Parts: sequence; structure tokens; C-alpha cells
Amino acid sequence: MIVALKPGVTQESREQLMDWLQNLGLHIHVSEGEYQTILGLVGDTTKVDMDLVASLDIVDSVKRVTEPFKCCNRKFHPEDTVVQVGDVKIGGGNFCVMAGPCSVESEEQIVAVAKAVKASGANMLRGGAFKPRTSPYDFAGLKAEGLELLKIARQETGLPIVTEIMSVVDLPLFEDVDVLQVGARNMQNFDLLRELGKLRKPILLKRGLANTLKELLMSAEYIMASGNEQVILCERGIRTFDDYTRNTLDLAAVPMLHELTHLPVIVDPSHATGINRLVAPMAMSATACNADGLIIEVHNDPIHALCDGAQSLRPEQFDVLMGKIREIRKVVTA
Repeated sequence: MIVALKPGVTQESREQLMDWLQNLGLHIHVSEGEYQTILGLVGDTTKVDMDLVASLDIVDSVKRVTEPFKCCNRKFHPEDTVVQVGDVKIGGGNFCVMAGPCSVESEEQIVAVAKAVKASGANMLRGGAFKPRTSPYDFAGLKAEGLELLKIARQETGLPIVTEIMSVVDLPLFEDVDVLQVGARNMQNFDLLRELGKLRKPILLKRGLANTLKELLMSAEYIMASGNEQVILCERGIRTFDDYTRNTLDLAAVPMLHELTHLPVIVDPSHATGINRLVAPMAMSATACNADGLIIEVHNDPIHALCDGAQSLRPEQFDVLMGKIREIRKVVTA
């Protein structure tokens, strides 16, 4: 349920209304807009007499929300959420590019890539320390050592780091990580999502391999309902009948999610296509459809990469792409 307050309502009147609603066992999400304050009521709203609330002098309107996701619903929070990581902002018209190798392989590799992507205009460094692999025989990351190497690269470049967490038991290792990524395979790992909701740091939530947008938003709801509102959604392609690309990049998800939720939406063209030459056109397309950012795999020696070299851009390719993205952004924001 949504209660929209009239402009100019005093703090005292608002708190009296909120106290009454909270005494009914409801959690209240407050959204302060430029012209109006929205109270989003979460819980058993059947206890609330809509007509009674609507009749109050301070209330402009009351509406029921039929969607199962509440906290991340744009109806609850009309203004775009801006997630801030240091000096970097994602959402609300701010465009962020996260770039780096699929896997952290060595200090020399991660520092070199970090310096290269920063020089080209990337805002954050991505790199995998814990890698979920389809085969148990594939390289699964350097784990704790990889996290330490990412921190060295951050110290060298100043770029905030983004890396994937796979298990609740590893949480202590991620205390000094700037953005925790939940990969496609863990999108519905609800125990992990609940624990991440207890943190006060940004979470990058990737869409599952065959999950709907509603399911993605319900996973975001798990994090937000536990108290963490710093969630970034990521469209990274889904499984379809196509057999020429790794996945099918659902770019229609970007504007659709912008309608449904106030959370930032970024796109991963690397995992979506799995093919180096397709990353640039899909990254440009994602920029054109008003994504809030991109996460792109860049490796200084893709042929010898321990993971996903086929979809990684070389630093010089990434540099050319960033120039094109800047031009597209000029059109999108004009």
C-alpha cells in the first residue's frame, strides 16, 4: 500500500501517522520526493482502513500495490535511487563502467589491467577471486589471495573494486570489498541474499540464467527487506533457443526495469554474448537504451586467460569502445 502525503505536512503530523501505522505491525518505507512524500507500507495491509487513511487532512491519496515486490517498486520510491561507491555514482543519470578481467590471475596482470581501464575512463575495477565454474576441473579463482591482489590494484589506481561472493561463509573475507557481486547462479540463493541485506555496502545483483524480471526483482527484495537499499541490478543475458551466442542479451529488460523499479540497471555484454567481437556492439546498444552502466571483461592477454578469454576485450579495444560510448551518452542525455 502507498500513502502519498500532501505538500507541506509537518514532521509532527507525519510521525503521528507513521506511529499509528507501525503499531499495526507494518514496516514503512519513506521516500522523500521534491514535491511529495510517499509512505510505502510493507506487511499485512489488510489491517489498514484505506478510506480512513484517505480521509486524513495530511493525506493526498492511498493506493494498493498489487506487485509482490515492494521495497524496490518505483511506486514506493518514484525518484531514481543513486548508489554511491566512493566518488562513483550509479543511477539517476550517472553512468558507470566497471571493467577488468574475468579472473584475477596475478598481481602483475590485475594491476596492468586496472591501470589500462582507468586510463580509458572506467570508473570501477571488476575481477573474479571466487569463480563459479560449470566444470569442477576449471580454474575456480585465487580466492582470498585474489581479493588481496584486487586491493593492491585499488591502491595503485584508486578504482573501487567489484567482485563476486558465492557463499555466506566467505563474508568475513569481503569486509574491505567496495561492491559485492551476486552472480547469475546465486540470484536465488536466498540465505546469501538475506545476509547481504544486513550489510551496509552496495550489492550488484545479476539476473539468473533463466529467470524472469519479476524473479530478479523479488531477489532484490530479499536484500532490501533485510535493510540494505544499495542494490544495483544487472542484465547479463538469459538462456534461449539461440545456439550462436553464449546467452541472449535482453535489452528490453533495461527500459522495462526502469519502469518497474527505482534501482539502477547495468548491462553485462561480455557474459551475454561470450564472443569478443560482439561485446562492443552490445555495449553500445545497452548504452543507447539508457542503461545506468556497463560491466565489461578486459584482459591484457586474452589468448592465455585462465577464464573466459574468448569474451574479453584487449585494453586497446576497450579504449576504442569507451570513446564510442561517450559519444552515444551525449545523444542519450541530450
